[in-house]
Amino acid sequence: MENERPGASTTSSNAFSFISKSWREVRDSADADLQLMKNRANSFKNLASSFDRELDNFFNSASTFSVSSIKSSPSGTEIDFVKKFQPKFSEFRRVYSAPEISKRVLEKWGPRARIRLDLSAIRNAIVSEVDEERDRNGIIEFDRGKRGREFWGEGEREWEPIRTLKTRLREFERKRELSVEDIFGGFKSSDFVEKVKSSLKAICKEPQDSKEVPPLDVPELLACLVRQSGPFLDHLGVRRDICDKIVEGLCSKRKEQLLLRSLSAGESTLLENDNINDELDLRLASVLQSTGHHYEGGFWTDFAKYDQSEKKRHVAIVTTASLPWMTGTAVNPLFRAAYLSKTAQQNVTLLVPWLCKSDQELVYPNNVTFSSPEEQENYIRNWLEERVGFKAGFKISFYPGKFSKERRSIIPTGDTSQFVPSKDADIAILEEPEHLNWYHHGKRWTDKFNHVVGVVHTNYLEYIKREKNGALQAFLVKHINNIVTRAYCHKVLRLSAATQDLPKSVVCNVHGVNPKFLKIGEKVAAERELGQQAFSKGAYFLGKMVWAKGYRELIDLLAKHKNDLNGLKLDVFGHGEDAHEVQSAAKRLDLNLNFQRGRDHADDSLHGYKVFINPSVSDVLCTATAEALAMGKFVICADHPSNEFFTSFPNCLTYKTSEDFVAKVKEALENEPQPLTPEQRYNLSWEAATQRFIEYSELDRVLNNKDDDAKSGRTNGKIVKKSVAMPSLNNVVDGGLAFAHYCFTGNEFLRLCTGAIPGTRDYDKQHCKDLHLPPPQVENPIYGW
Repeated sequence: MENERPGASTTSSNAFSFISKSWREVRDSADADLQLMKNRANSFKNLASSFDRELDNFFNSASTFSVSSIKSSPSGTEIDFVKKFQPKFSEFRRVYSAPEISKRVLEKWGPRARIRLDLSAIRNAIVSEVDEERDRNGIIEFDRGKRGREFWGEGEREWEPIRTLKTRLREFERKRELSVEDIFGGFKSSDFVEKVKSSLKAICKEPQDSKEVPPLDVPELLACLVRQSGPFLDHLGVRRDICDKIVEGLCSKRKEQLLLRSLSAGESTLLENDNINDELDLRLASVLQSTGHHYEGGFWTDFAKYDQSEKKRHVAIVTTASLPWMTGTAVNPLFRAAYLSKTAQQNVTLLVPWLCKSDQELVYPNNVTFSSPEEQENYIRNWLEERVGFKAGFKISFYPGKFSKERRSIIPTGDTSQFVPSKDADIAILEEPEHLNWYHHGKRWTDKFNHVVGVVHTNYLEYIKREKNGALQAFLVKHINNIVTRAYCHKVLRLSAATQDLPKSVVCNVHGVNPKFLKIGEKVAAERELGQQAFSKGAYFLGKMVWAKGYRELIDLLAKHKNDLNGLKLDVFGHGEDAHEVQSAAKRLDLNLNFQRGRDHADDSLHGYKVFINPSVSDVLCTATAEALAMGKFVICADHPSNEFFTSFPNCLTYKTSEDFVAKVKEALENEPQPLTPEQRYNLSWEAATQRFIEYSELDRVLNNKDDDAKSGRTNGKIVKKSVAMPSLNNVVDGGLAFAHYCFTGNEFLRLCTGAIPGTRDYDKQHCKDLHLPPPQVENPIYGW
């Protein structure tokens, strides 16, 4: 029996060897798990350090804010609150940096799997093996309790690996009872953290809290195109359900993004339904509403015309210049607006160009500039009320424009017609229609307005002929003027026959003179009746000092007949781009001309002159000539179509030759002018000019709803929709010309080739800022491109 003991000992040794091997495997696995937990704990510490640095940066940036800026900011109160709690943040950093917190975090960030080492099966196997040997031989007595206590450390001695294992098992067991919520639960629910979060949201708003609507992306644009092309695709054999699936596929990505965003915010959304068409409509509506764009009909259609059934009509006067630039297209439309609104039968809007400050310095005299349209409007109204003697009740609006140094005129930028709302788009008066429409790229005036009248102010062909290659340029401009006036006007009024013969045009002087000049004439007549000398000075000339304004003709006449007019001393008032050249030429020819600065024709210093000399043949209708006649002076002018209206006045002396000019000058200097009759004074007034305008422009028939059916679309005062099935040949041609002009002006290269200012197809950022306009991109069919 004693020989059996070594076998039992060997079996016991094998068992302990198996236990050691199993323990090494368990220990290696536990060490690997612990290493992983340490790495995760270090990662958390790095994250905490990063958060610590962000808090420091936040406090540093908050400390740099000025008190005023914090008070003005909506988040200023919360930033102050955060700064008060800065010591608490420091205390918090010390706490979570302590070893105890690191230990607890380590426990939390350990493996999620629950590790339980149940060694009872191994122990039972060993004990059962020893018991089996004892039962088999009846020799070995194995004290299971003693060996178990020695192995599990329940006695006086404890095996080191077992003690370490028990310690780690206790730590794993405690892990069940701890969580991050226990560590940070109270901190997360504190009011302090809520204040911090609200402050950060106020400073950096989350995308879903922003009111800015993102533009349409490419899939959405394609979805719109497919949906709108449904009837066409149906003709091609593409079924409607296939189109719907294409639209749904294109919109699905955007739908998922919006749905997740709304669900994360805990808000209800309309996107939860399955109607893709409704979702796309809502998306389009939100984008259009955010841009401020309003659809007013396409190029071929016009759905937003003014309702002619309203009692009061609307008149929009669009001109190419504005005060304080003292030019005819700035002054005469202003008086027209005042006297049209005086009757109170129609609402009147005057649309004038707004220039940026750099252009104002080039155009407006005496360094006058305006920082806002409201400031310029006040200047215009004050100037007008001082001259007409009543408060004009019309509206003044501005459209963006740029000054062209080469053309010495203001060119509109963008679509000028868009600055008249469709609800007011009834009657349009285009002052200088050819000028306004040379580079017009926008809605057709005759499509937007019920009646469009053009008033021709300037003889552009006469100016162009004086330039280099003038004959060729004049030929091109002549035909361009014919195209734009025919395509964009229903009626054209030419102030005199000196202008180009345009389609749909009649000749009529629809301009009057400032009432102030008529009062001066009445004062002069009263002085003469009392036997007083009204005129103490001789002859003068007044006008902008450019060669085309009559200075060339004046110097040629005086140089040719210098000996015949030896006793004539002529005072010249004016300033302009050619002032130096004009004065140099007069000095070189030794002419008796006294050049003085430009001034208002109504200035007191000009009242004493008896003779006004105006040899210009480039004017269409010279305003200064009408003003001189109104003041009771002699006027000497050329026998030219531009002066035809004035020939009916006895004080207007016209000449055909240079010799005749000398004779008329001597006649005027030797005699006294005749006083104006009441009828003559009325013919020069703006009241008479307004009546002529209403008659010749057929505005009276339009205002009284008496226009014929073909032009107005009305029968017995009722609106009748125009037929589009059988348009007249003239309308087809006019529409074709308008479309061709639209395509031509839409190409920047072609615009530049014809002399347009670069970048004037749309208004620029400075105009957006000055006039508070949305970016021009919102008018494009594809928003955001």
